[in-house]
Order: sequence, then C-alpha cells, then structure tokens
Amino acid sequence: MLTVALPKGALLIDSIKLLQAVGLDFSAFLDSGSRLLQIQDPSGTAKALLVRAQDVPVYVEYGQAQLGIVGYDVLREKSPQVAHLADLRFGKCRMSVAVRDSSPYRSSLELPPHGRVASKFVHCAHEHFNNLDLPVEIIPLYGSVELGPITGMSEAIVDLVSTGRTLKENGLIEIDILFESTARLIAHPLSYRLNTYELNHWVEQLQALTLSTV
Repeated sequence: MLTVALPKGALLIDSIKLLQAVGLDFSAFLDSGSRLLQIQDPSGTAKALLVRAQDVPVYVEYGQAQLGIVGYDVLREKSPQVAHLADLRFGKCRMSVAVRDSSPYRSSLELPPHGRVASKFVHCAHEHFNNLDLPVEIIPLYGSVELGPITGMSEAIVDLVSTGRTLKENGLIEIDILFESTARLIAHPLSYRLNTYELNHWVEQLQALTLSTV
C-alpha cells in the first residue's frame, strides 16, 4: 500500500487538502481528539504517517514512505537522498538573518568576524556564512532562537520567517534573506523509478493540480 509521510505543524492542513483533491483522504489527522500517528485512507488506497517535519525526508529516504510533503527549508538543512518532484506553492516563508533593531549591523557581511549566530538550522547558517567567507560561531538552539540576540548570547540569528511578527514583537529585524521556502513533494527514488504502488499516477495528479493553480 502506498504510504505518505505528512508533516505535523503549519503544513499539515494544506497538505491534507491537496491530497483530498486527488482522492486521498487523511483528514482524520485533523481531529483534535486523535492521537493516531498512522491512518488509512477510507478507500483503502493508501496510508499516511504523521511525523515531525524534520523526519519526513528520513521516512522517505529509508523507504518507510514512498511520498512525503515537507518544507524546502528542511530539505536544504538535511540534504536527504530523495527525489524532488514538485513545488506545492503553499507554506511560503523565508530563511533569514536577523539582529536586534538597535544593532549597528544591516547585512551579514557587517557582522564581526568570529561573532556568534544562533540557529536551529545549523547547516544552512554555516553554508551562508561560508559562502560569504565570514567566520562565525554557530550556536545550535532548538527553542526560541530570538532570545539569542535579546540576551546578548549572539549577535544574530538564522531562522525561518513567515509574517515577521515574532521578530518585530521581540525587537528584531531581518537583514538578509538566504532563500525562500515552500512545501515540496518528495519521493523515495527507487520507488519512483519502479512505480511502486502506482506512485507515478499519484505524482502526476499532484503535479498537474499544482500547475493548475499557478
């Protein structure tokens, strides 16, 4: 049976709506009283796994799911061995460098050499500053990274930004954008080549639906 890995959090509702549009119904995950982590489509065509966004490409890479929906930010951070099939055009946000609004820095290049940058996206942060040939110390944080500059632990942060409201409310401003991120459709490479569980049929439908909304 086809298995789809779905991300908990901000992308879940739109992911379920997209799959419903091609005939796969996993809306039971939206039941507030449900604690299910695996459900089957009522038609018996496919099942879905509900996992942390960062784990979606892991389940797909190792073949426990043939399809997955995940943010481009996760793909950039983890560089998993998966097939990238479509930009699904929802979940828009951006990976940004931010500092306190009282800071003198207004671009990444203005940050001091060997300064400190807090981020949960350690690989993306390293990549950005390596490309600038600017040596910095990346401090891994997995909670509210905004506290880094607020407490003085770091000069800057690298984090996902959607509306910018959280930054503004905490006295931070964006000074650079690393890349834009949206939800992406990914697949297990071998399953995609072999058309396991008629995978190509579902991929083609999802790609066509995405293109029709452009």
